[in-house]
Amino acid sequence: MRLWQRLLDALDAHGKVAMASVVGMQGSTPRETGARVVALPDGSFFGTIGGGTLEWRALADLQALLARPGGKPFQTRSVALGPDLGQCCGGRVELAYELFDAAQRETIARLAAFEAEGPFRTTAGIDGSGPLERVRDDSGSVAIGAVRLRADRLEEGFGEAPRRLFLFGAGHVGRALVLALAPLPFAVTWVDPRPDAFPARVPGNVTCIETADPPSVLDAAGAGDFVLVMTHHHGLDLAITDAALRRPGIAYLGVIGSTSKRARFRRLLGEAGHAADDVARMIMPIGVAGIRSKLPAAIALAVAADLLMRDEAAQSVEADNAGTLDTRSARTRKAV
Repeated sequence: MRLWQRLLDALDAHGKVAMASVVGMQGSTPRETGARVVALPDGSFFGTIGGGTLEWRALADLQALLARPGGKPFQTRSVALGPDLGQCCGGRVELAYELFDAAQRETIARLAAFEAEGPFRTTAGIDGSGPLERVRDDSGSVAIGAVRLRADRLEEGFGEAPRRLFLFGAGHVGRALVLALAPLPFAVTWVDPRPDAFPARVPGNVTCIETADPPSVLDAAGAGDFVLVMTHHHGLDLAITDAALRRPGIAYLGVIGSTSKRARFRRLLGEAGHAADDVARMIMPIGVAGIRSKLPAAIALAVAADLLMRDEAAQSVEADNAGTLDTRSARTRKAV
């Protein structure tokens, strides 16, 4: 979600908006720091801090803030999930409430422009009276998408650093998969050689490429990228797989198919000069185990779950290599 652009649009439409952000947590909590929910004067909202009673109470607080003239533009609230809300989590959440009106429009527009360029960080002093004055500070160490609340300031990371996925094939499973991945942290480059193979509309995290030479698209693939192959032709699948194996930085290579197709591909790839260890990087069949349905939507669900688990595992490795506990900011890739 592009937070600041959505806030700007909402402010222009409604005149004022209120936002709750998770700025601290202890123990078991519904969401991580940086989770946000935005309330509008008409009672609608977008985003989530985890649902349930915590979010229900926060939305009520935000609506009260919107209705109260001269409301405090920034305030914090500490919520013990067990004693205060009767929830079983047992943790504690620190929330920040912010009220935005026309006076902050210029600031929000500036932050939306930063957001459009890619991930960025801000620092804002907390004086307890006026609205936060966020200043861009890319020297900060807070994770992209996260928040760090200190005694005198708030440090935040905004934007997205999604995993880049090259998806080859716009058939039934490919179409179902891009829908399954739409709300997840993936930037999908969707490739097919057939004219009119793509639907008229695709999710915002998808870029479509129609080309007579699909393997050449992998020239743009970099370290940490994922590749998933499911075209209409096994010969094309093999050519794309061959090209992917020649790029050692690719973090995941999956190919749709059966165990018999896997055996044939392993033999042909070996004959093409690939070492056995390299060929072993190819995952086939794809998706989490245990789902036997061959419905496109079911296959897409199994594959999306597998991709999400592999992405989270890769984040941990990348964060360790970067010497930081930051999950998403250890990656600086932008969506293509």
